[in-house]
Amino acid sequence: MLGGTIRFALTLCWASLFLCIPCPAQEPDNQDSTAQSAAPQAVGLTDQVSAVPNRPTFSTTAESVQAGVFEVEYGFELAHAHQNINGLLKFGATKKLELRFANNPVERDSGVAGTGDSGAGFKYKVFGQKGWRPTFAALYTAIIPTATAGVGVGAVGHSGGMLVSKDFGQHHFDFNETVEWVGRPEARGFDRNYFTAVAYSHPVRGKLGMTAEIAGFSRTNIANPATMTLMGAATYSVSPRFIVDSGVYVAAYGQLPRLTLFSGITYSIADLYHRREKH
Repeated sequence: MLGGTIRFALTLCWASLFLCIPCPAQEPDNQDSTAQSAAPQAVGLTDQVSAVPNRPTFSTTAESVQAGVFEVEYGFELAHAHQNINGLLKFGATKKLELRFANNPVERDSGVAGTGDSGAGFKYKVFGQKGWRPTFAALYTAIIPTATAGVGVGAVGHSGGMLVSKDFGQHHFDFNETVEWVGRPEARGFDRNYFTAVAYSHPVRGKLGMTAEIAGFSRTNIANPATMTLMGAATYSVSPRFIVDSGVYVAAYGQLPRLTLFSGITYSIADLYHRREKH
């Protein structure tokens, strides 16, 4: 099972790389007015698309996927007694509203393999960065008990919180503070925990970048004590719409594998609104 999981994950990454490399490189769409006025005024030229990755951090950026853009994130994790393939689908319904669906199609813990739980929700950007003010967004997720073989929570849950992102030149910071209501499979009501994370990212050279994070959950119940992880990763922008990441999670404390290797991709598939430049 583990060998098949690794082969599937690697095939997914390489297939995406093969399909996306021929796409011409594009600049992000936040160019200034001077650059826009200098661009060719070709009739029917579509707006440029740039990925807004949540990977590889546990935290979520406050920035939203561009309106009309459908974006996917897929990756895998490899650790002692824990392996998975994880996915996130995102759609920019408006400039401020992002719809989200997450699922782990493969989850293997302590030798038991199945399909993981799912999560459906939205992110709403309250306001964007301007001057000293950071980008601020709200996030809500409903936890859907779709797991098989007992590898999930086994009950409906909810989570909600605030997301803050800020750029200082080329230094980018993300801060998350959320609360999660975890359903009880054999009883009514919820257990509760809190999630806190701070992430930092910075370009290194050319298309290569780095990101680091400290993140943790408070105690949920007697069976699920508090946890904290440290993460370091490298990112590579194949193009503005296609980003590859790879790195490691280190468990600082809690019932987690000491070391978890991961890799994945973020890819903006298409602008479903078919926007075109205005003339």
